[in-house]
Amino acid sequence: MKNIPKKQFAGWMLMLLLCISTSAFAQSPKKVTGRVMDAQGELLIGVNVTEAADPSNGVVTDINGTYTITLKGNKPSLKFSYIGFKDKVVAVGSKGVLDVALEEDVAALDEVVVVGFGTQKKASVVGSITNIEPAKLAAAPSRSLSNNLAGMVPGVIAVQRSGDPWFNNSDFWIRGISSFTGNTNPLVLVDGVERSLHDIDPEEIASFSVLKDAAASAVYGVRGANGVVMIETKRGKIGKPQVNVRFEHSFTQPIKIPDYIGSVKYLELINEMYAEQGRAPFASEATLLNYKNQTDPELYPDVNWWDVISKDHADNTKANVSVNGGTDILRYALVAGYYNENGIIERDKNQEWDSSLKVSRYTVRSNVDVNVTPTTLFRANVGVFLQTRNAPPGDTETNHGIFYQAMRVPPYVHPAIYADGRIPRVMYKQNPWAWATQRGYEKLNHNKIESLVSLEQDLKFITPGLKFKGTFSFDKFSATSVTRSKNPYYYNPATARDAEGNIITDVQTTGQEFLGYEKGAKWGDQSIYLEGMFSYNRIFGKVHDVNAMFLYNQKEYDNGDALPYRTQGIAGRFSYTYDSRYVAELNFGYNGSENFAKGKRFGFFPAVALGWIVSSEKFMEPVSDVISNLKLRATWGKAGNSNIGGNRRFAYISTIVNTGSYRWGTDAEIYRLGRSEGEIGVNNLTWETVTKMNAGIDLGLWNGSVNLVVDVFKEKRDDIFMQRKNVPGSAGFNRPVWANYGKVDNQGFDVSLNVNHKFNSDWAISAMANYTYAHNKVVEIDEPAAILGTYRSQTGKPVGQLFGLIAERLFTEDDFDENGMLKEGIPAQKFSDMSNLRPGDIKYKDLNGDGEVTAVDKTAIGGTRIPEIVYGFGATVSYKSFDLGVFFQGTGKTYQLLGGETWLPGSSLGAGNIYSNIDDRWTPENPRQDVFWPRMGDKAVANNEQASTWWLRDMSFLRLKNLELGYTLPQRWTTKIGIRGCRLFARGTNLLTFSNFKLWDPELETTDGLRYPQMKSVSVGFSINFNN
Repeated sequence: MKNIPKKQFAGWMLMLLLCISTSAFAQSPKKVTGRVMDAQGELLIGVNVTEAADPSNGVVTDINGTYTITLKGNKPSLKFSYIGFKDKVVAVGSKGVLDVALEEDVAALDEVVVVGFGTQKKASVVGSITNIEPAKLAAAPSRSLSNNLAGMVPGVIAVQRSGDPWFNNSDFWIRGISSFTGNTNPLVLVDGVERSLHDIDPEEIASFSVLKDAAASAVYGVRGANGVVMIETKRGKIGKPQVNVRFEHSFTQPIKIPDYIGSVKYLELINEMYAEQGRAPFASEATLLNYKNQTDPELYPDVNWWDVISKDHADNTKANVSVNGGTDILRYALVAGYYNENGIIERDKNQEWDSSLKVSRYTVRSNVDVNVTPTTLFRANVGVFLQTRNAPPGDTETNHGIFYQAMRVPPYVHPAIYADGRIPRVMYKQNPWAWATQRGYEKLNHNKIESLVSLEQDLKFITPGLKFKGTFSFDKFSATSVTRSKNPYYYNPATARDAEGNIITDVQTTGQEFLGYEKGAKWGDQSIYLEGMFSYNRIFGKVHDVNAMFLYNQKEYDNGDALPYRTQGIAGRFSYTYDSRYVAELNFGYNGSENFAKGKRFGFFPAVALGWIVSSEKFMEPVSDVISNLKLRATWGKAGNSNIGGNRRFAYISTIVNTGSYRWGTDAEIYRLGRSEGEIGVNNLTWETVTKMNAGIDLGLWNGSVNLVVDVFKEKRDDIFMQRKNVPGSAGFNRPVWANYGKVDNQGFDVSLNVNHKFNSDWAISAMANYTYAHNKVVEIDEPAAILGTYRSQTGKPVGQLFGLIAERLFTEDDFDENGMLKEGIPAQKFSDMSNLRPGDIKYKDLNGDGEVTAVDKTAIGGTRIPEIVYGFGATVSYKSFDLGVFFQGTGKTYQLLGGETWLPGSSLGAGNIYSNIDDRWTPENPRQDVFWPRMGDKAVANNEQASTWWLRDMSFLRLKNLELGYTLPQRWTTKIGIRGCRLFARGTNLLTFSNFKLWDPELETTDGLRYPQMKSVSVGFSINFNN
């Protein structure tokens, strides 16, 4: 071989090096950036962008719709996927910037609506169903999911009656109340199984739906009369593990607490009352001066008991970690949550025990999907719930709770504790500070496990579109408690000091030195649910869309109080859509309950729905750019309720009770030892039925940028469970007999409006508003003539209507003669000794004209304590990486009657604290008729304590429920440290409340303010999505 010249050799080597370097360069990672938008150019947030050849290499678009990804392959392509849009694969080539437009996938959008026992295409849904984004339910730092519903979901009326961390679950109803006894709560289903709404962490939720009319809820038969809430939890998705972390810490304080007067003002008021009666002052000038100067706070205290027993603020912490991923064979989703809230009740840090109020909750939910074969899907769900409460012994929400005690003790009687450690107390009352801090503590534990397994089999080998699903679930709840408590040594309030300067007092009651131990009884329940379902979904000839379902289910619930409660039934649905224009649907439920006798246990509950998708008609094509969706809906159907009021188990069985004795005879004059007859069994007792009618319209404008939904409804409930009141004593019944007797009508409407618009690549806005009105009326009820209650149901009035006297005005001097008695012609008021009536007392109207005012003159006043109107509105504005959201929530037509043991100032001389607005009262020097308070008395004035329009208050309010500012870090920063997305946020909850009522928060369920106050909060937090 010839020798290669040096120059030629050098040239070949240079070419070889160039090839190697070029190859190396070609194989080096390539970075691509770009934007993802829809067909109209609107940028899309959260689009999955992955390397087609390596799905584990992926990112998501940020709040500006942009992405940055580093590719690894030689000939890379990118895959873009987003819910509601068709997947798109684009070759990158030599491009460094790649903008992509995605095409809307109408079929995919049609498949995301969850309905009773399955899913249904969105376009073919004609029932009244509201879906809400799970992220919106997590927008408040609350333990209970129910507290985030008010004003957020059209058709849902929710009221939070307390701020106590343990007792703050909201009462909520779907489209109001249409029964005056029995069960009015909606059916809550989690993954298809009846469970508690309060135990679900918002971070576990994949979809949240509210089924409001009969077409949506008829398949649940006897369980669906009050509407249905359906929750589906998160499931695994194909891909490498995606880890999400969310953390939030909040500082809380009461929205409003009662404002009381101090000792000096209190004693001056007592002196004023004494002077009007010609009596010597209760407190001398020297005594008043000592209180003013606070020369000796132990002998002349001025105590604000609310300040003593409560902290200025408290805090709570909420954290979640979720992992999601899997393959085409196995997918998993794991969500773990932690919540801790400290209450505002103060503790004594000198004590070795912790009596502070605090609640902790731990939750874990794991969902696994396994494709056993290409046509067989196995699913397993497990949820674990652990919750503890530490608190002073006793219930803070009862009439003998801590805030109740704080109201009963005036500020001048004694301090919280003396310097030498002795604890003072007024006889027959409690020392509020000692009640909260010196009696020990109790610890309550709630544990629950929820399990579900299901098997889905595609039966396309029989016929395409046919599937079977079998489900089994087992849930168990248990609760235990331990109380470590004692009674402190109490001393009578000191009246002086001895020569050495020590306070002079004596022992009132002897207590214990050490805490006792009491283990509470265990209680709990368990439920077993079994379901088998066939479903069928197929399109024939491109225009005939058929959807059908048939199932059998049964449930056993055991709480240990009686034999297990058992229900079983079948349900079916058939839906037909022609050419995406005309929809017809038939539903039925045939369900039974052991609560009733044989022959009365089962009920048939049908429903029919019709829909017209007007926007799919050809004559709408000229305006399709504006009207993108127009659907008219109408439904009719029946549902049922089998839960009898009063915890009555087998109402068809008579009971014998061991009362120790019984009486009989014409005037019950004969007395005998032994057992007596309890409740009489009623063989023909059966389920309540409700007939529901609904008409609605769905309107979408400008390709869904504006969406309006309007529903009008009417419900007629028959055969309501109630105990007959008009059964004569001669019938021989010891107790009222149950019967299907009552009738209630309920009607109203709900409206929701959503607007989404992106102005350009930087600016976007999303706004929403909803309004719900629901009014009920009792049509038939067994009401005896003697019914005189303040809160009652009466024919022609709403359920729970307030009743009271009509307050005409305050008495004046001209109403009394020279002997201090009412002049002739003025109706006597029979609520107290007539000689006790004075100018400044409330004068009531004699409605029946019999010459005297008694309880018979009470009439319907105001409305009910449940609001007939609930509304909410808000908006979120985003600019580049910033977003600002605001949400208001309000109620209307809700009323309360003020009153209570310690309500009237001066009742029984020191029965309780006095509100700071006491100057707005009637006095001889201030004889106005528009004052807040009537005259003060040195003892209870029964006349002024009557329920009447004088004490009626409108509790409507508008609240700034949520204000949130967020910032999403650019991906070009976060991807460098392995973070796919990071958002920081600051939030305020319940920051402002607007109401005509000023004494306490109007949402509290209280007549006198003696309840744990509602809380407002300020939070900071972050959410992080990690790369894998």
